[in-house]
Amino acid sequence: MTLTTPLVDNRSERERAIDEWLPVTSSRNAKWWYSAFHNVTAMVGAGVLSLPYAMSELGWGPGVAVMVISWVVTLYTLWQMVEMHEMVPGKRFDRYHELGQHAFGEKLGLYIVVPQQLIAEVGVNIVYMVTGGQSLKKFHDLICNDNCKDIKLTYFIIIFSSVHFVLSHLPNFNSITGVSLAAAVMSLSYSTIAWSASVAKGVQPNVEYGPRASTTAGKVFNFF
Repeated sequence: MTLTTPLVDNRSERERAIDEWLPVTSSRNAKWWYSAFHNVTAMVGAGVLSLPYAMSELGWGPGVAVMVISWVVTLYTLWQMVEMHEMVPGKRFDRYHELGQHAFGEKLGLYIVVPQQLIAEVGVNIVYMVTGGQSLKKFHDLICNDNCKDIKLTYFIIIFSSVHFVLSHLPNFNSITGVSLAAAVMSLSYSTIAWSASVAKGVQPNVEYGPRASTTAGKVFNFF
């Protein structure tokens, strides 16, 4: 018979208050399928839409190789994060900077992790807002007849950003489960459309499926 030592909460009152306030840790009542929705939405995101273009730049051989390597790296790093989440008894690393501080020290961990987080988050948000605005404009232009007034792209970006602004003020991840479910369905849908349409079209005559560039420098640049 083995006895398990109960986890002891060694957090200060301030740390507990922060965890109760932050969206990522404020609610511990999520179901496993909530996490599935969030993960599918995060993994099968806009990057899937860029795969056909990336494949067209790399060609079949390098393209498939890079996709497999990306899958292995993603799976390995995801497993690392799962293992590190509770690697210290009685402490949960719920945020990236906490892992950085544990690995590199209180101050150096913040200096290493936080700037990278900010660059990634700001850059991704800008890209998504611009891409979302472009998608809204394209949808408007497709369904609109010739009598519709042309609307600037800027306004569609503002509309998309406004929706993001509202969603960002929801209290926790559980509040956006419905949004993640819809996004997961859409992500799987357009992924299926992308590969099934390619299979249906098949190999086209007089089309070169190798790398586009003809020079070594061009091939290296397109590869990256």
